[in-house]
Formats: sequence, C-alpha cells, structure tokens
Amino acid sequence: MKKKIVYLTGTRADFGKQKALIEITNESGLFDVHIWVTGMHLNTKYGGTVGEVYKYGFENKNIFRYINHLDHDSMDHILAKTIEGFSFYIKGVKPDLIIVHGDRVEALAGAIVGSLNNILVAHIEGGEISGTIDELIRHAVSKMSHVHFVANEEASLRLIQMGERKESIFVIGSPDMDIIESNNLPTFETVKSYYDILFDKYAILIFHPVTTECNNVNIQALNLVDAVIESGDNYIVIYPNNDQGADYIFNAYETLVGNDHFRLYPSLRFEYFLTALKNAKYILGNSSTGIREAPHYGIPTINIGSRQNRRALSKQIIDCDYSKDGIVAAIKKADITHISPEKKFGSGNSGQLFFDIICSDSFWDITHQKTFMDL
Repeated sequence: MKKKIVYLTGTRADFGKQKALIEITNESGLFDVHIWVTGMHLNTKYGGTVGEVYKYGFENKNIFRYINHLDHDSMDHILAKTIEGFSFYIKGVKPDLIIVHGDRVEALAGAIVGSLNNILVAHIEGGEISGTIDELIRHAVSKMSHVHFVANEEASLRLIQMGERKESIFVIGSPDMDIIESNNLPTFETVKSYYDILFDKYAILIFHPVTTECNNVNIQALNLVDAVIESGDNYIVIYPNNDQGADYIFNAYETLVGNDHFRLYPSLRFEYFLTALKNAKYILGNSSTGIREAPHYGIPTINIGSRQNRRALSKQIIDCDYSKDGIVAAIKKADITHISPEKKFGSGNSGQLFFDIICSDSFWDITHQKTFMDL
C-alpha cells in the first residue's frame, strides 16, 4: 500500500518552498499525495492564492481547503482554530507523514497535531534564525517534528544544539532553488504582459509587519512610503502577510495608488515573481526573499529593520533602520551596488534528495518517540 503524505500550506511563500517536493512525490506514483490548504491562501485580500495550488495540476480530490482565520484574528486564535481543523482532517485521511514548512502558526499547528497523534512529522527549513517571534515558532515546530530537511549545515548544527538526533536531520538545500534554477521560468515579456507592468527598470518592495513591534508599524510604513516616493524609482509592490499590523501597511500604501511609479499586487505567481526578481534593480523591505532568493540571482537587497536579524549574511544585503533618511540612503547605495550571484542554499536538486530519502526503508523506521540528545 502506498504511503500517504499530507503537505500543509498556509501562505504563498511556503507553497513555493514545497512545490518541488509535492511535484516529485506526486508524479512518481509511489505515494498518495494530499495538500491541506489554509491561511492566507483562502483570503481574497491577499490574492486568494489557493488558485495557484489548483493551477499547478494536482488532483483536485486530494486538495482540502480550510479557513482558519478572519481579519484581525490574533495569532493564538489562528493557531487554535488551525489545530482543531487539521485534527479533524487527519482523523479521516490517516496520513503516514505530515510535511510542514518554516515558521508560521499553520506549520506549528500541523506539527502539534501530527506529533500528538503519533504521525511522523517532517519540518522543512528548520534550524534557521531571525529576529522576531517567527524564530520562536520555527524552533517550536522543530521540537514537535520527528524529521528535519534543512537548507545547509549551519541549520543542521543548530538543530543538534537543540537536542535533535543527527540521524533525523537531512541537508537538502532550500527546495525553492529547484524552481529558481529551472529553465522553464516565464520570460520577462510574458510577466510584464500578464501583470500589466509598464516599466522595464524597477525595484521590488515587500514589507511585512513585525508582530513584536506592532505599535510602531504605522510610522515604519509611513516612513517607507515617503522614502520610496522620494527615490523616484519604479516599484512592484507586493502586499504584506496577514500578521498583526498589516492594516497599517495597507493604509500607507493607499498613498501609492494612482502613482505611475508603482504597481501594487496582492501576490504574484511564484515562477512569475522569480522572473520579476531576476530583472529587478534591487529588492526592498524585510522579506526572506531578500535574504535567500535575491542573493542567488545577484540582486541587491535593502533589508529594513529587525525581521531578518541574523538570518543570513551576504555582501549584497544592505541593512538599514526604519527611518526615512536611512531607507533613502540605502536606496542610493543599492543603485550603485553591483555584485555576483551567491549560491549558498542548494543547487536545484532538493526535490530529488528529498525523494531519495523518503523512498528508503530506514526513513519510515525513524522513531516517533523523541529523545533529547545531549551534546
């Protein structure tokens, strides 16, 4: 009988990270693949990106949608509702393996439900650090997971420091690199036509609220908008995630509506976004894209504030504070920054490495009873 795998996805970003893994397991015919879709995917305010899951060609009968939040729900409330919904779901599907990614509350809910129901849980991209509550969630997900597929050796060492078994940690790189390295990305002209982008030279702006700084998000967003307007550059602006404080960013972006230098989007299809990123002058904000994908393409990153603290180091990352003057100065620096691509998170074969591991008998023998391993 085929092993049954459930992939849990709650955001456009984590689906992009899991696409290569879903694709290789689904197309192999060796596994019964299911996708549990929740979170921002089902919120039209953020682009209703559940459509991207269907467009990717997976069997509709194996895609389950669950609305886990309403606007202004707090993270603890979203966590509770996700646990309840996913718990009911797995009782019927009875998976052999649950795959979760990253540092969102949906991933934490999936890991909690899986581990408390004696189902093997695999965490993608654990062992990484940042400067916000996301780091606490990521490490909590790792502790509730039995298996770890990490992006590099540094992440592996952190998990070992956290008491995880070496035998349960596998370095496969970052799975989105499989798509980043793909020769099948849409052309720049296709992307411009599809999204009605009217300029050839532009930067990308993605700015998320930091939940531990929610009292300051309003002034942060206003400073950011003032800075990008003053810069005179063209921008593709992508909406923030749905964390507390997002409304302040939406309100600040109202100033950009109708300005010919700006195109605002709830979301971009992942492959289309990558093509847009490859052709950008720089990326500005506090998204992990600026830490991970942009350096891979040799695109300068202006990293604002604390959200990506200690996440990764790169010569093309320009750090700045939340002040208007600080952001303007960083933009001027990015305009004259020329760097080479840095490939630190895999070479585009993460899907195959993942597949080879889960096809081995020893993988399914990994114990569900975790033991803290002292150094």
